[in-house]
Amino acid sequence: MANSKLYKGSLSTIILKLLDEEGKMYGYEITQKVKAITKGDLKITEGALYPALHKLEAEGLLDVEVAKVDNRLRKYYKLTEQGEKETVNRLAELEEFIRSMQQLVKPKWSIQ
Repeated sequence: MANSKLYKGSLSTIILKLLDEEGKMYGYEITQKVKAITKGDLKITEGALYPALHKLEAEGLLDVEVAKVDNRLRKYYKLTEQGEKETVNRLAELEEFIRSMQQLVKPKWSIQ
């Protein structure tokens, strides 16, 4: 499933969920966490991740902190208050979508 088109519509929700759980993370850390959780099945590329992070920041859902680590600047992303609320909404929408897809893919036929 690596880099499947199916996950792309859920990328921002994945990012929000991780930040909700972890507090704050930097980009590479996000990619590695997703890879570890999915046992390598899902790999988020930098080309997909950073535009999604910038969009979430522009929407007011993320704050950015810059810290110096090993003589390099590193951007940490964390949820804003609005981002915390939006995470709840997006997770609920995703769960409903998954339920609907399960019904379509594995319908329970009934004879009437």
